[in-house]
Amino acid sequence: MSDPLNQVFTALADPSRRHVLGYLADHGTATATELTGELPMSRQAVSKHLALLNDAGLVEAERAGRETRYRLTEQGAEWDERLDALRRHLARGRRRRVGF
Repeated sequence: MSDPLNQVFTALADPSRRHVLGYLADHGTATATELTGELPMSRQAVSKHLALLNDAGLVEAERAGRETRYRLTEQGAEWDERLDALRRHLARGRRRRVGF
């Protein structure tokens, strides 16, 4: 999968990876261990998600002593904002259909 846009959409397709992006948007940085506490999965699974997000250019890893901290890239932050806008738009449409 060498097409960068396909890599981004593949990364964003998974709800767990979107949760990771949201967490990083709210907290700035996190380790895989910290993210494991936020998701119902193993540290190894979280690491695989982070690797895919890194390959897509949405997060970057930085070594700090013995730990690796992950943060959103500028591109990742832009996608997070776009997804939030889309989520709000869809929620408004749902409320209109239900009558709220």
